[in-house]
Amino acid sequence: MNVSTIDWAIIGAFFVISLLIGLFTSKKAGSSAKEFFLSGRNMPWWLLGVSMVATTFSADTPNLVTDIVRKNGVAGNWAWWAFLLTGMLTVFVYAKLWRRSEVTTDLEFYELRYSGKGAAFLRAFRAIYLGVFFNVVIMATVSLAAIKIGGVMLGLSPVQTLLIASIVTVVYSSLGGLKGVLLTDFFQFFIAMIGSFGAAYFILDLPEIGSLNNLLTHENVAGKLDFIPDFDNPNVYIPLFILPIAIQWWATWYPGSEPGGGGYIAQRMLSAKDEKNAIGATLFYNIAHYAMRPWPWILIALSSLVLFPNISDLQAAFPNIPADKLGDDLAYSAMLTFLPTGLIGIVLASLIAAVMSTLSTHLNWGSSYVVNDFYLRFVKPEASDKELVAVGRISTVVLMALSAILALALSSALDAFNILLQIGAGTGLIFILRWFWWRINAFTEISAMAISFVVAIFFEVINPNIELISIPDDQSYLKLIYSVSITTIGWLLVTFLTAPEKDEVLLSFYRKVRPAAYGWKKVLDRYPSEVQEQGQLPKEIGLMLAGTIMIYSALFSTGFFIYGNMLGGSIAAVLSVITSIIIIKSWKNIR
Repeated sequence: MNVSTIDWAIIGAFFVISLLIGLFTSKKAGSSAKEFFLSGRNMPWWLLGVSMVATTFSADTPNLVTDIVRKNGVAGNWAWWAFLLTGMLTVFVYAKLWRRSEVTTDLEFYELRYSGKGAAFLRAFRAIYLGVFFNVVIMATVSLAAIKIGGVMLGLSPVQTLLIASIVTVVYSSLGGLKGVLLTDFFQFFIAMIGSFGAAYFILDLPEIGSLNNLLTHENVAGKLDFIPDFDNPNVYIPLFILPIAIQWWATWYPGSEPGGGGYIAQRMLSAKDEKNAIGATLFYNIAHYAMRPWPWILIALSSLVLFPNISDLQAAFPNIPADKLGDDLAYSAMLTFLPTGLIGIVLASLIAAVMSTLSTHLNWGSSYVVNDFYLRFVKPEASDKELVAVGRISTVVLMALSAILALALSSALDAFNILLQIGAGTGLIFILRWFWWRINAFTEISAMAISFVVAIFFEVINPNIELISIPDDQSYLKLIYSVSITTIGWLLVTFLTAPEKDEVLLSFYRKVRPAAYGWKKVLDRYPSEVQEQGQLPKEIGLMLAGTIMIYSALFSTGFFIYGNMLGGSIAAVLSVITSIIIIKSWKNIR
């Protein structure tokens, strides 16, 4: 790929600006742990929302979408489109609850909602399990995408790519804390959007593609355009559509799409200046993530089927790529090699931005767990703010090093996505119910975490070798159904076989967070003087559904117009506008 001096200048300017932001925010970020990890709880919705979008605008996301589209067509995207339901539930039900909790991290929630050794164990274990091990896996998939981009577009070796990406990201993340990450995300978001839309526009104009119409009618593409999978084959429509919509969105845990909010999404909500800003940030994130961004990625993925219909074509075009890194997800980077001078620099900068924004968020989020929920809570409670910031910066470097090492062993972002879904299967409902049902206790979460992990190991490692349960290759989706069922039954049994939390713990949580009282009445009725919060849960659920319709309508309206279906696009657009008006009129009454 011919990268000109202009392209390198654009990339160099991007790196310099990112580093300057880290230096600019370093002094204030180093003043206290809360400043380093929550930026003083004074952030506006637009900055937080854009940061959420930039974080999920990861370099592995277009690779993942390309992998999905090449294998299963546009309809295969329901594997992640279904998480919109989770997102809108977080917007209208959980965002304000998280902000009211005033915890520093979502893991601190455990010792607010539960008590005793069980709560302490959950906080300590998940600080390491999520903040280190799980987080490293996520960052490794992002680093894997960087490796493929660097190999295809710049001819870099995996080690060279990781060294460049890691050093710059670690420097500004460890210096600037969350505020540095937020400001860099804001800058990187616009670079990433310009790059993805510009790349899609130019690729459609390639002589090999000819035009949008030529692409959509090409024999390799025409059969992959449906929004909904073929309902004649249950082995197609069940895993691609029914399972994500009916089960996956509420039953599984996945970073960035946690039922009830969590992880770096919760970190952003906790750093908002108030509840309305927390709601506004998550609403903007869901609109941008699901309605604004997918189509450039999808169009590039479809275009790749014309130029590189098979993996063997990718291998022939890029013989320097290691065999274990070859896959359908490589096609996204391959298509970008056709871009002209100038645009190459912008797109490369946008991809670097996508890598760095995601890594920086995960580094800050992961180190917040290590510092606040492990080191400060269990190792050295008397640690000074200066010491905590130092530990945060050290853990940032260590997390990046571990993820880079793991990235060298991975081969596919889709494989990692599926494994993570399997590990979190069956735990999602707890994260939804624990705010509204008094009976959930620490042992509920411990058992769910243990059972889901054991079941995942059984289906992913043990059963393929011993085959105790026969699962045909075309029905691999049964693993998720089995996992959700076994884990859910398991934690429900544990919940009812163990004692509930003490009343004083439950009441303390209830008074602070003020959830709707529906699932708390059995406790509250024992204390007649307690105010039973009526809340707006039915209205919030209605707004969640309206928001879901609004965003799906916007997504498919764009798709219909791209496909040349003016009637379908117009109907979907009108539906999106109507639901938008409903949300806007209800906004001032949300409390």
